Amino acid sequence: MKTTKAAKSTPVKPVAKKAAKKAAQKATAASGKATGVAKKATATTKKAAAASKKAAPAKTAAKKAAPAKTAASKKAAPAKTVAKKAAPAQAAPKKAIVESHAALVRRARRINRELAEVYPYAHPELDFENPFQLVIATVLSAQTTDLRVNQTTPGLFAKYPTPEDLAAANPEEVEEILRPTGFFRAKTKSVIGLSKALAEDFGGEVPGRLEDLVKLPGVGRKTAFVVLGNAFGRPGITVDTHFGRLVRRWQWTDETDPDKVEAAVGALFPKSEWTMLSHHVIFHGRRICHARKPACGACPIAPLCPAYGEGETDPEKARKLLKYEKGGFPGQRLNPPQSYLDAGGIPAPPLGAG
Repeated sequence: MKTTKAAKSTPVKPVAKKAAKKAAQKATAASGKATGVAKKATATTKKAAAASKKAAPAKTAAKKAAPAKTAASKKAAPAKTVAKKAAPAQAAPKKAIVESHAALVRRARRINRELAEVYPYAHPELDFENPFQLVIATVLSAQTTDLRVNQTTPGLFAKYPTPEDLAAANPEEVEEILRPTGFFRAKTKSVIGLSKALAEDFGGEVPGRLEDLVKLPGVGRKTAFVVLGNAFGRPGITVDTHFGRLVRRWQWTDETDPDKVEAAVGALFPKSEWTMLSHHVIFHGRRICHARKPACGACPIAPLCPAYGEGETDPEKARKLLKYEKGGFPGQRLNPPQSYLDAGGIPAPPLGAG
């Protein structure tokens, strides 16, 4: 029995050995794979290190370049500083005048008296022979110069001398005449409509009352006061661009609405002076106290002006900025008053005369 058991158990040993060998082979293979992975990882690490080494010089170069930018910015900084320092000189603040109402009235009236001595010949700078021509010329003066209107109206009034004539005119023919004044279609509509209203509602006559004038097409308060003051001798203040600009520059008022400017300035003067005051201020604005480059060095009212210094203060340079008769150049009117000619004024040339 013993001999039989031993014979049966002997084959077990070779099987165990084979299993052990297989296990060892698998372990070796796994180890080899792990080693391969490790080698690959090592290679990747080496590549990354090499890449970082290559990138390092670029970073170093960037760092080296940074000071150059800093240097450039440092060089540019003084220029900015100079610009900041120069800015206040270009935009000098206005000198605010603190004065009582009585002092303002005295200063405003003195300015007007001074201007009356400088411009004793001041007048409306639109050519006209009657109230109808003046109201039409004033309507046409919107968005253009008085000179252009004066050069255009002779042809218009030669063809349509009365409100009835202009009311019955062919719009296309009127447009062609008014083309040089700009916005000629709208202006044609206004002057024909105005003429129809005069012919139908006022017997072909221009009314002499403010409330009637402002009802006419294209006629506002400014136009109405031009007509009342210069065609009917009734006082009125004409608040055009020049007038509003100068009275604010002189600190007579800080209002910008024309009606409020009219009320504020009118309160400073007797009503009898309103029409000529308008002419004095407008003449001064066109000849000396310009919007962009006022000729402060040639201004007769400089001691009374809170804005003195906004323009050219050197007398010689300022004189070169003077316009119209003050600068020896033609005026706005083709047919100016004799007083203007006596003062050295030159008539404007007709349309197309160069």
